[in-house]
Amino acid sequence: MKGLLDFLRPKPAHRGGDAPTDSVLFTTAFNGQGIDPSMMVPWEARAVEVGARRMSSSAGVKLLQTLWAKDKNMELLDAGSIERMERFFYFATVPGGRDLIRQGEYGNFMIVLLKGTIAVDRLQPWGEHLRLAETKPGDILGEMSLLDSGIRFSACTTLDDCEIAALSAESMDDMMNADPRLAAALIALLARKLSLRLRAVSARFSDRPN
Repeated sequence: MKGLLDFLRPKPAHRGGDAPTDSVLFTTAFNGQGIDPSMMVPWEARAVEVGARRMSSSAGVKLLQTLWAKDKNMELLDAGSIERMERFFYFATVPGGRDLIRQGEYGNFMIVLLKGTIAVDRLQPWGEHLRLAETKPGDILGEMSLLDSGIRFSACTTLDDCEIAALSAESMDDMMNADPRLAAALIALLARKLSLRLRAVSARFSDRPN
């Protein structure tokens, strides 16, 4: 954790006497990759597109605290730590039948489902639509693209009216600058969840008969 914290902490400028430079690690992560700008979808644009309506941030944080307390990984963030995240998350309600994330696009945000159900679907290269999962409250979506600036692997669609918490790249950088220990803890836990998920998928494929 100390190494990760050192990496996240803003670095001093090269010239003597200059003030430390704020982190823009997540905000600029897509730069220089040759990505078509039309494929880049920030949370602000998606929120307008899906008709997201802001909800009480205090109510959203309480839901987040309750849900993550039941998650074997995210429970390592105590209630106080999650409360400090209130200023960085965008809490909203979204109607059913809205695509929060689309396969094949680039997006600089992740979503935590607070209430409702979100379907995770993937269009296979041969044209088959595959339902990968129907998520439950507390599940996290889109964190892989936030962490590695990669293309979205699947589509995430609300099946009913949902309450969500969205964290954008800009807000992640704000957290790194304002509360680097909290940011380091969140990133470490997200990375652990991703690693466990990938190991489970790998094990599932390796168990298949030839």
